[in-house]
Amino acid sequence: MRTFIEQMRERGLVEDIEEPVSSVYEAPKRAAATDRLLFFHDIDGHRAVMNATATRKALAIALGMNERDMVRQLAGASHDGTLEDRGRLSLQEPDLLSLPVMKHYPLDAGRYLTSGIVFSAYGGIENASIHRMLVLDERRLAARIVEGRHTDTLLAAAREEGERLPVAITIGTHPAVTFASCTRVPEGKELAYAAELSGGTLPVHTCENGIRVPPAEIVLEGYIGTEKTAEGPFVDITGTYDPVRRQPVIELTGMHTAHDPIYHGILPGGTEHKVLMGVPYEPAIYRAVAGVTRVGNVVLTTGGCGYLHAVIQIRKSTQGDAKNAIMAAFAAHTSLKHVVVVDMDIDIFDGEDVEYAVATRVRGDRDLMVISGVRGSSLDPCRNPDGTNVKIGIDATMVMGEEDKFIRAEWS
Repeated sequence: MRTFIEQMRERGLVEDIEEPVSSVYEAPKRAAATDRLLFFHDIDGHRAVMNATATRKALAIALGMNERDMVRQLAGASHDGTLEDRGRLSLQEPDLLSLPVMKHYPLDAGRYLTSGIVFSAYGGIENASIHRMLVLDERRLAARIVEGRHTDTLLAAAREEGERLPVAITIGTHPAVTFASCTRVPEGKELAYAAELSGGTLPVHTCENGIRVPPAEIVLEGYIGTEKTAEGPFVDITGTYDPVRRQPVIELTGMHTAHDPIYHGILPGGTEHKVLMGVPYEPAIYRAVAGVTRVGNVVLTTGGCGYLHAVIQIRKSTQGDAKNAIMAAFAAHTSLKHVVVVDMDIDIFDGEDVEYAVATRVRGDRDLMVISGVRGSSLDPCRNPDGTNVKIGIDATMVMGEEDKFIRAEWS
């Protein structure tokens, strides 16, 4: 994390905030007002960063990639980096109340860890994923663990054997590791993928409960047992409040911190949240669309909450390619709600250019695909009670053979 902050600072992309700032509302409000990396030097007496990767440019810097070519590069990942064992990690007594954990919005249930990567392992299978975690007291957290996701399946396997699931939580991790933990990869490959994104090699330490973790400013160790408690409300990706649920409790047994640690907070519903939700799905969509037509690029738009709206750039070989691309995208990312497919001359990172394509190349009776009664995102506030929704695909490409109608005036 510190290396990345210095990379951003060298590019003039860090805003240092020296004056005291409260972790309750004030720091989140500051983060909501900008996409720049904010370095708080006194947030309740501690150091912290927000908006670490709140832009695609910042994420590209973290990954050492070209911003506009990032999706294509990520689509070719092999998930085969090397892990270097650095031995066991010494731990102290846990004390969550000693960290500047933030309360972000007035109706939040309390203070939430939002950047914590939960590393877990059971039956020889490792996993890493981000879960929001509500601070209950100095050593207990309530974690939102989505049903059917990998942490949930490992927890179920441990419970079937009457055991607790060992976990370790890292805060202030390099963004390449954070990105890897947000990406759907082959089972157990998150750390290997993080190593690949980090240049090929990643050092790891082993906690006392056997869980391996990468370097981080803060490491928390513990177990998930059978205890559950109320979790929520909490603002999620759409900027609306997620409901209260009964969720598992993490009981901490140890804690490790770097000297003068730098806490990392992600603003719920903010731009960093959207980048980390959306960009990891773009390579999967890219690969899926590449299977049906020639694809130029893919973006999950910020206005679509970084999750629900995709714009896909293709070069058609047949008139039906755009609709095939739409279906491939919906299959690759089942939470997608609206997909717009455009030609290669449209800049998918420019919302006005995409809107121009919709305005000039779409005929509603011919170019819309409406699919009802399908699985949608659980985060969409307008989903049906049974979880289904309506998906719309928009073919905003030129009709083949009629390209002359769409020549755009320009000066040579």
